[in-house]
Amino acid sequence: MPVKTGKKFEVTIGPPKLTKFERARILGARALMLSNGAPPFIDYISKFRSSLDIAQEELRSKALPISVRRVLPSGIYQDIPLDYLL
Repeated sequence: MPVKTGKKFEVTIGPPKLTKFERARILGARALMLSNGAPPFIDYISKFRSSLDIAQEELRSKALPISVRRVLPSGIYQDIPLDYLL
């Protein structure tokens, strides 16, 4: 469960930023969704060449409604909204 202290969200498991492994997983999954016909979350301009470019721009603009689940070996987990990791 997310730990909230007052109005501020606190990341208690793992680093306070998105790791390169989480970033790769999110971009790969979103690029696959886009290539299978999912609508993009950003205004689509023809400057993007591939679904991976669109996914990167969605991540950069914080348009993805995704949460990252970080799990400890003891089974404790925390769901962290992507906005807090970027």
